[in-house]
Amino acid sequence: VQLQASGGGLVQPGGSLRLSCAASGRIFSISTMGWYRQAPGKQRELVASVTIGGSTNYADSVKGRFTVSRDNAKNTVNLQMDTLKPEDTAVYYCNGNLRTSDLSPYYNYWGQGTLVTVSS
Repeated sequence: VQLQASGGGLVQPGGSLRLSCAASGRIFSISTMGWYRQAPGKQRELVASVTIGGSTNYADSVKGRFTVSRDNAKNTVNLQMDTLKPEDTAVYYCNGNLRTSDLSPYYNYWGQGTLVTVSS
């Protein structure tokens, strides 16, 4: 199983970026997909997540600015980030809680991380 993230980069404060992540390989089902981030010297934190049923959860710091979405048929999750702030600068990791067969438990899988830098 592989999660491939893309879409990071440098953006000015107030700007927008869209992150995408695709899960591939032997996947039976994915319960929750989401995005975490880790800034220098800080712990990794949840940014946003979405369940297979479409329920979303956001960190308070990004509510109203970020939107998470997924395509269950394509095993993809996206993060639309608007009104970006310098404090959003971090490496962003996509995450999928999935199982590889109907007999296996759910495990967390991680993408490789993509750097988002918000700076003028």
